Amino acid sequence: MSDETPSDEARARENVFDFLDSGQYDVLGAFWVTVQLTVYSAIGSLVWGTILAAMRVSPVPLMRAFGTAYVNVVRNTPLTVIILAASLGLFQTLGITLAGGSDFETIGFRLAVLGLIAYHATFVCEALRSGINTVPVGQAEAARALGLSFFQVLFLIILPQAFRSVVAPLANVLIALTKNTTVAAAIGVAEAAALMKTMIEYESDAIFLVSAMFAFGFVVLTLPTGMLLGWVSKRVAVKR
Repeated sequence: MSDETPSDEARARENVFDFLDSGQYDVLGAFWVTVQLTVYSAIGSLVWGTILAAMRVSPVPLMRAFGTAYVNVVRNTPLTVIILAASLGLFQTLGITLAGGSDFETIGFRLAVLGLIAYHATFVCEALRSGINTVPVGQAEAARALGLSFFQVLFLIILPQAFRSVVAPLANVLIALTKNTTVAAAIGVAEAAALMKTMIEYESDAIFLVSAMFAFGFVVLTLPTGMLLGWVSKRVAVKR
């Protein structure tokens, strides 16, 4: 039979939650960094992935070869290796800081965004290429017969329809990107996973609580995104 009184148990529960009230850990700030990493990387991945998709379907052999080689090499390289290469290669070896600045955290954040863009753009590219393949060939042929150039056909006719057909795959890429921002902790970016590691190290009595809290935080970030983009996918789907 336990010797603990109800008051002792209440104090124990309060002690478990003390670290949340102490102000020692900026949980919301860490998740805000995660959100920033996700937003900046998503925009960059969409732009660079669209360019790569254009290269992969280009009539120019050199552009096709570059797009194919880039996608096959980068997509099969671990994300941790890419982000570490950005930090060790660009910053520590070549001294590239990306738009200036001497703050280590700022430089690490920019390099993490660059690595995330380089990696996830390959998945955006492949999703878009699959969407391009769903557009009837006759539409492109008719546009070329009217005198439009390849890039005019691609950006005015093909890509708008391709984007509408791949909203769901792009949503999956975005969700994966949100979760993959945790890899940025490898180069010292103070995002959610880095803070979770610190809290688990110093708050050994509340490991389950800390893990559950951060798991819930990522669910809050990803679940509404998936539901919203799933609804958008159904609304904008091309009826054939």
